[in-house]
Amino acid sequence: MTLIARDLVVEIGGKTIVSGVSVDVRPGDKVGLVGRNGAGKTTLFKVLGGASAPRGGTVRRSEATGYLSQDPRADPAAPDTNCLSHVLSGRGLDVASTRLEKLTRALEEDPSEANILAFTDAQEAFERLGGYAAEGEVHRLLAGLALSPDRLELTIGALSGGERRRLELVRILFAGSELLLLDEPTNHLDADARDWMLQYMRTYRGALLVISHDLGLLDDAITRVLHLDREQEEATGELIEYRGSYSQYIKAREEDEIRLGALASRQTKEIARLTAQADTMRGQTAKRARVAKNLDARAKRIEATKVDAPTKRRKLDLRLPDPPPVGRTVLEASGVHKSYGSLDVFEDVSFDLGRGERLLIIGLNGAGKTTLLKIIAERVSPDLGKVLLDARARPGYYAQEHEGITAGRSLLEHMCENTSIGEQQSRGVLGMFGLSGNKVVQDAATLSGGEKTKLALAQLVAGGHNLLLLDEPTNNLDPASRTAIGEALSGWPGTMVVVSHDVEFVRCLQPDRALTMPEGTLDHFDEEMLELVELA
Repeated sequence: MTLIARDLVVEIGGKTIVSGVSVDVRPGDKVGLVGRNGAGKTTLFKVLGGASAPRGGTVRRSEATGYLSQDPRADPAAPDTNCLSHVLSGRGLDVASTRLEKLTRALEEDPSEANILAFTDAQEAFERLGGYAAEGEVHRLLAGLALSPDRLELTIGALSGGERRRLELVRILFAGSELLLLDEPTNHLDADARDWMLQYMRTYRGALLVISHDLGLLDDAITRVLHLDREQEEATGELIEYRGSYSQYIKAREEDEIRLGALASRQTKEIARLTAQADTMRGQTAKRARVAKNLDARAKRIEATKVDAPTKRRKLDLRLPDPPPVGRTVLEASGVHKSYGSLDVFEDVSFDLGRGERLLIIGLNGAGKTTLLKIIAERVSPDLGKVLLDARARPGYYAQEHEGITAGRSLLEHMCENTSIGEQQSRGVLGMFGLSGNKVVQDAATLSGGEKTKLALAQLVAGGHNLLLLDEPTNNLDPASRTAIGEALSGWPGTMVVVSHDVEFVRCLQPDRALTMPEGTLDHFDEEMLELVELA
C-alpha cells in the first residue's frame, strides 16, 4: 500500500489548494513535490502525512510512516522531553526501556516466578525492537547528520531550530519507516551531512516523498516529480506528474508550456475564424443559414476541448529603498567572547564595518556564526568584549528560525507593528514579495517556510534600516525568488553582515570582506572562499 490518496480536496483559509487529485507512492518510488512558494505544497504534504485532515477524499498510508514537518518545533513533543528518549520513541524503545528498568528493580527486590516471567517477556520485547544495538545505531545517525552526541543529554526545548530538525530526522530514520515524507530535509545541514542524507535517500528501499528547493537533491535522489501548478493565489491547483529528475522535469515542463501555448493560440484563432465566417452568412438564404449553423457547431466543439494557455509565472519585482544616512564606521566589535557553560564558542573576535560594506561570516557548523550575528543584533549578550554601533545605525535582523513571526497575527499586523508605514504601503511592499490579496490578512503562522521568509524580508525592506544582519535569508525560497532577492540586495547601497551557505546568493552579493569563525580572522573576500561557504 505505502501511500494512496484518492479524490483529495485540500483547503487552507477558505482557499482550495487542490480538488479531486489522486496520488500513488509505492515502495521504491522517490518522488519530489515541487511548486512556487505559497502554492500549497506544505499544506498538501500535511494532509498526505496525516498531520491535517483533507476537506474531501481519502488518504491511506503505511502504518510505519515517517513525517518530517517544515518546523518540528510545532510538533507535539513536550519541550522537557529528553532528546535520547525522543529518538528511542521512534521504535517504542523509550517505553520498553523504562519497563525493563522497572522490572529489573522489581526482580532484584523479589526474584519471584511472576517477576522472572515478566522480566523475561520485557527483555525479549526490548531485544525484538533492537534495544541492545540501539545506542550504536543512534550514534551512527547522529554522526551522519552532524549532530553532536552530547545533544542527547539535553531536553528538546534546549535545542536550536536546526538541531531540533536534525534530531527529528534522526528519530524518523531510526524508526525504520516504510514511507518517508520529508519537508525540506537538507535545511540546516552542512555539506557533509547533506551528502550523507542524499546517499541515504538514494539507497532507501521504501517509498519517499520529499519537498525541497535543494536542486542537487532533486536531481540526485528523485526519479519522479509531482508539480503543484497553482500560479494564482485564488486558483485551484493542478497536480501534474513528470517522470525523471528535476532537470528533466524543467525541460519537459518548458516543452509542455510551449506546446500548450501554441495549441491554445491555434484554437483561439480557429474559433474566431469560424465565428467570423458564420457571421457573414447569418440572415441570408436558408442554405447559408445552415452553413452558419454548422460553422457555429464546429466552433463550439473546439471551444469544448480548448486548452488553457499556461499562466504566466509571477516574478518578484523588488525595489529596495535607499538606506538612511549613517556614519563612516557603522560598527566596531572588540574582544568579543562567548561561551555556553564550559564550551567556548569563540573568543577575542574584533573587526569593524564601514558604510556600504558587505561582510560575510563563514565557518563550519557550530563555529558561532549565528551567535555572533545575534550579539550584533543585541539578541544575545557577549561574555566579554563589546560591539559599538554608530549613533545613526538602524539595524534590521533576519533570523533564520523566523522567531519574529507570531501566531495569531496577520501579515498586515506584522508589517504595521514592525515598521512605520501605513496599511496601504504595507500592502504594496508585501505585494512586491508576491504576498497579496487575502493572503495579507492570513495568520502568519500558517504561511509556508518560503512565505515566512518573504514576510520577514518585507519587514526589513519597510523598516528604514541602513544595516542588515541576515542569517540564511534564502532558506526555503524557490529558485526564482532566491535569484530575485539576491539581485535586489546586490544593488542595495546599505551595509550588510551576512551568514549564508547559498553559493549562488553569496556570489551575487559580492561581499567585500569575510570573517572566518571561530578564529575571527578577517580578510578580503575572493572566489576561493565559496568552497567554505558550501561546506558551512
